[in-house]
Amino acid sequence: MSRRQDAARPRVAVVGAGSWGTTFGKILADGGAHVTMWARRPELASEIQEGKRNSEYLPGINLPRDMHASHHLSEALDGAEQIYLSIPSQAVRQNLKAVRPLIADSDAPIVSLMKGVERRTGLRMSQVIEQELHCDPARIAVASGPNLALEIAREQPTAAVISSTSQETAEAVARRARNQYFRTFVNTDVIGTEFGGVLKNLIAVAIGIVDGVGYGENTKASIITRGLVEMTDFAVAFGAHHETLQGLAGLGDLIATCQSPLSRNNTAGRLLGQGYRFDDVVKQMNQTAEGLASVAPILQLAREVGVQMPIVEQVKMVLDGTMNPRDIAPHLTTDDDTPQGERTTNGQAGGGGALWRSIQRALDQFRNGGRGAPGDRP
Repeated sequence: MSRRQDAARPRVAVVGAGSWGTTFGKILADGGAHVTMWARRPELASEIQEGKRNSEYLPGINLPRDMHASHHLSEALDGAEQIYLSIPSQAVRQNLKAVRPLIADSDAPIVSLMKGVERRTGLRMSQVIEQELHCDPARIAVASGPNLALEIAREQPTAAVISSTSQETAEAVARRARNQYFRTFVNTDVIGTEFGGVLKNLIAVAIGIVDGVGYGENTKASIITRGLVEMTDFAVAFGAHHETLQGLAGLGDLIATCQSPLSRNNTAGRLLGQGYRFDDVVKQMNQTAEGLASVAPILQLAREVGVQMPIVEQVKMVLDGTMNPRDIAPHLTTDDDTPQGERTTNGQAGGGGALWRSIQRALDQFRNGGRGAPGDRP
């Protein structure tokens, strides 16, 4: 490619060069963008820039020629038309303080690739971005969905949702973040899209715990089904649309995260189930498992709005060391011994029709341009 052709490609920046940040940089480059990654460590930036590899986080993956990297934040952000953030949620605020003066004169969309809440405040990542960058919420977008980094880096087809309070921003980001193996849908339900990405991590930790203990598919299927109810009740209580939790950002992400050994949260839960202490699990994890940090703030938010989350409560007890992982399964899917109606979505009781419709919507989004959940539009 000539320098003139390269200069004509839209410039984007990805802040954070872990597995997901690097994978999303590859998505963008394969979609036609000139991508510059920011890596905190100079040696990682050099490996991406010179070797087109990230052997620590994406072993065996060759990165595109149009992916570049720098450990200088100002260099990575220079001229960026869109800025993607992929930083551990508990470090976002500190990193954004360095980003803010570098983009003071920019109106580029800011896209969160993160799936966590801030432990101290309980704020979603888009809220932290708005606070620290002092920017219009209409410039902020979030990306979510069943997106296991290594599978996508291997170019296995998948889909995601880009959400913003501005339809225009969501569509602009979706047009950039798509290629032959990665399809993007859009909605304007930022609350539901972000909470879907956060809450599924907590359920995935629960699945990992019972997997580590040695329980089977019945137990895990029960937890996934009832976990979707907890996720929906919580998100709707904060203003989300229940349809969003039935789409890619909710059910789709929940299935992928719970069933795959590539899931960091599933792996962390499995170690807990095998008897490792919380501190030992954190030491063993090469990457951040956002679900571990999100349990306490999510439960605090749930109590504030009166939402019951028995599965997440039991996960916290295991994390705190007050419950033996082997004792968790009888408690995970109910909060007392009183017979209850099966609520399958947003407080509604009834048979399995609502759950099946949820699954059908998620599957439809992978088939021939099916629209799936209302509001998720390609």
